Order: sequence, then structure tokens, then C-alpha cells
Amino acid sequence: MPWRELRKGGLHVLQAAPLAKLPWLVHGFSTRPGGVSDLDGEKILNLGFSDWDTRENVLENRKRFLRAAGVSPSDVMTLAPLKQIHSDIIRLFDAPSAEPCRGDASATDRPGLLLAVQTADCVPILLVDPRRRAVAAIHAGWRGTLRRIAEKTAGLMRMRYGSRPADLLAAIGPSIGPCCYDVGTEIARDFDSQFARAADFFDELRTGDEPNPLQWLNQMPPGHQPPPKNVFLDLRKANQSQLLDAGLRPKNIFTSSLCTACHPDLLFSYRKQGPRSGRLMSIVGIRK
Repeated sequence: MPWRELRKGGLHVLQAAPLAKLPWLVHGFSTRPGGVSDLDGEKILNLGFSDWDTRENVLENRKRFLRAAGVSPSDVMTLAPLKQIHSDIIRLFDAPSAEPCRGDASATDRPGLLLAVQTADCVPILLVDPRRRAVAAIHAGWRGTLRRIAEKTAGLMRMRYGSRPADLLAAIGPSIGPCCYDVGTEIARDFDSQFARAADFFDELRTGDEPNPLQWLNQMPPGHQPPPKNVFLDLRKANQSQLLDAGLRPKNIFTSSLCTACHPDLLFSYRKQGPRSGRLMSIVGIRK
């Protein structure tokens, strides 16, 4: 099985089994259960700072998550989170940063640094170069995906660390699935203008420019037909396609099938739960 679940102290941490075989690597994808944050009487593992939760709770939750993911006190690892802005900005870390850097992906080859991204529907991607011992963490919403942030991160690892794309391992964590992620036709139009295989990312590619034959069968004047229906976007497939374009091997891409919107008891979904949704965290780092 390409995925496994660690359970410790009431927490559930998801890992890609091929990455877990690397003794020098720390990685994991958080889930909802456990933690000290209180949401409507339920104790949850919220790992993102928000108005409805306290800073002390989030910091305690992060400590518990790191321990459950296999980070022991003797590892002496420092979390390097990002201030995510739905961009294609990639940060390279050579040392811990006092303040979160703005961006949506980060990479390093320095032991002792834990890269992290937070999600509540968007796609978290961890890249690992087992030969060069370099890692990256990516937050890919539809905007970052449209700007090819996954492909650019793989390219930057090649330029900065000498990573060969064929050597890279990719773990794509839980995210909103094509079953639940409906978007407007304007987004479909944007993807269609940027990707030759855009039709593969949607249940039925409609850009809103197609003529609507029903307008001639109703009583509305021409030009007043109902707006086109939304379409369902498969963000995972769109990012898998980018990684393949970057040169990764299909057998080295491990994708979780868990949909955040379909599993509110296990994961957080902003679309499903609204502003009071918690935040998941995905981490990757090199042990000292």
C-alpha cells in the first residue's frame, strides 16, 4: 500500500509509505482528530492560527503533531512555515526564518529544517530527492496550479540542488476531490488557455462560450439564456500532470484519494465547514 496511518496520542498522521522508508526523512500529513482546540465541544487538531482558536492551542497542537509524525526532541528540527498567498512564489531555506515568508512553496537541502504548508481543501505536495537529499513542500490551490507551481518547484530543485526529475518522489496529500470541487466556467477558460490537456482536468470542459440550444426553446429572448452550469475540477490530476511534465516518473507519484469535503470527520474542508474550519499541515524535512 502506498499510504499508511500512524496513530499516537489520539492523533492520526498520514504518510506515503515509500517516503517513510527513508530513515533520514521526516514527513507527514495531519488530520482532524486529537489536539486541544475546541470547536463546538469537539477537541480537534487545528494547526493554523485563526480568530476562533487561541495561539496557545495551535502551538500545542503543532508540538503534538510533530511528535506523532516522528520528530523527537533529539532531532532538533525547526518549523519553517509560509505565509501562503495563492501564488507561484517558491522560497529557498538555508536557515530558519524568524518570521513566516510570503509564498506557497519552499525547498531546502539543509538538515534540521521542517518545511510546511497548510491546507483545508487545496492540494499539499511534498517532493523528495533521495539522492541529493533535498526536499520541498508545495501549497497548490487553483491559482497556484494555474501558475504551474508544482512544475516550477521541481525545476527549481533541479537548478539549485542538481536534482534529477526522474529521481524525485512526490506525495500528494488529501485535498478536495473532483467529486466536490465545482468552479465557474471562467476558471475552466483560464485552464483551457494554459494547458493543452485541460479537458482531462474537468468532468466536462465548458468555458461558457458554448451556444446554449435551450435558449431557443424557452420564452426568454435570445441572449438571456441561463448562465452555464459550473464544472468540476480535478486539482490532483492537474498537479500530477505538471509533475509528469517536469520529468517525474509516474511510479514515483503517490496520491491520496481522500477528499477533504467527503470526510469532515477526518479532515478539514473550508468549502464544507466555512470560516470555522481548522487547518491541516503537511511537513517534510531532513534529520540532522
